[in-house]
Amino acid sequence: MASHVHLGHVFHVAGSALVTGAADALVSIPDGALVVDESGDIVYCGERTELPAESGTVHDHRPGYLLPGFVDTHVHFPQTYAGDSYGGGQLLEWLNQCIFPSESKFADPEFAQQAAVEFCARRIAAGTTAAMVFGSAFPHAQDSLFTETRRAGLRLVSGRGIQTVGPETARSLITSEADAIRLTREEIDKWHAADTGDVDTALLHVAIVPRFSLSVTAETLKNLGELYDEMRSRGVYVHSHLNENNRPGSGEVDSTKQAYQVDSYLDTYDGKFLPGSATGGKSLLGRRTILAHCVHCQDAELERMAQTGTSISHCPISQLFLGSGTMPWKRTVASGVNIAAGTDFGGGDEWLIPRVLGDAFKVHLTEPGDDGISMHPAEMLFMGTLAGARALDMESRFGNFDIGKEADFVVVDPSGTPALEANMAWAVRSSEPELARDQTLFALLMGIRESSINEVYVQGRRVTAE
Repeated sequence: MASHVHLGHVFHVAGSALVTGAADALVSIPDGALVVDESGDIVYCGERTELPAESGTVHDHRPGYLLPGFVDTHVHFPQTYAGDSYGGGQLLEWLNQCIFPSESKFADPEFAQQAAVEFCARRIAAGTTAAMVFGSAFPHAQDSLFTETRRAGLRLVSGRGIQTVGPETARSLITSEADAIRLTREEIDKWHAADTGDVDTALLHVAIVPRFSLSVTAETLKNLGELYDEMRSRGVYVHSHLNENNRPGSGEVDSTKQAYQVDSYLDTYDGKFLPGSATGGKSLLGRRTILAHCVHCQDAELERMAQTGTSISHCPISQLFLGSGTMPWKRTVASGVNIAAGTDFGGGDEWLIPRVLGDAFKVHLTEPGDDGISMHPAEMLFMGTLAGARALDMESRFGNFDIGKEADFVVVDPSGTPALEANMAWAVRSSEPELARDQTLFALLMGIRESSINEVYVQGRRVTAE
């Protein structure tokens, strides 16, 4: 394709900042231009008035905004139709009463195909260009997900949800120990980098996805550790849940520690899943591992994740929905672990990453005492874009508008959402330029809705739900 010039107010977090340095790395160009070459790479990001001559076909999105594509690091494909499910309880009750039965419907290939189309459409509507997707237990459903994602031109990391034990409500989702490994290996061989044949250029990737430690056994974890050790060099991922819900006596965290007789939940993923946290196999942690929630982590768990490059998918919407508590922001950031954003649909009931960022701002502002903090708008943008690319170990490819990266971006048109349009046009802004910039970004992130997402691009190509 020929080069293209996109005009609008540019916001992004440049370079390779940490969340603590996001404010200093925030770039705002009110009269900005983004130039994408014929390969879909960014060749210019700067002032419109300084555009190189004859830069390409012009797309004037003004007075709209250009943001990096949103990255959702935790979302459930087989829960496409399970949002806002009322289960009369917290996590474990909700799984039994709502989620396991909902996911079992994906045994029907036609239903799974319909859901794959809907899932991709919802992603595009929300401006989610890249996602770590918790997959279905059924191989034909995963085939539909990968096929439809490839057709749409989106980025995807996904793996079939692995369960080898569970309640009667999850019976159709459970496999034998041998089949758990066989089906996972087959998915890797079939779909990992299937679109280009090269993991460094592919849009499609596969993850090893044990549902959570209570849904597998020590034997499963041992076998998965061996499989991942074999597959690490191929750029395969790992994804699961960690320390989500800790209702005293019957929550997920205490139940896991009691079932395995370990010192910490993380130990079960770190190869130390035998009683007393003795080593029983190889670790599943690393730069391509994302663990969702991490609400109730011990300091040692956070330190171990930071040490191994394992990332957290922070899902405040679903934590509110399921009464799981609030991930402690200051303590988690201080550990050095990378924190990205996840919708966790359908535990979360929003598809839109900016809604996750808005709830993150609210819950951390209301943490008790000195733990409360007002997140900077640049930290919010960072968590929903560059931190997500880092969690996927693809920061060199996308996540901001640095020159040479692949052009994943969304065009935000405030006129699609009248309340946002009015705010951006008439709200008071500080006379101090830096604060005015921050106020504008904050209002934008808080006010974005699906109706605000006007266009979505991956590798410079516009993607649509049609």
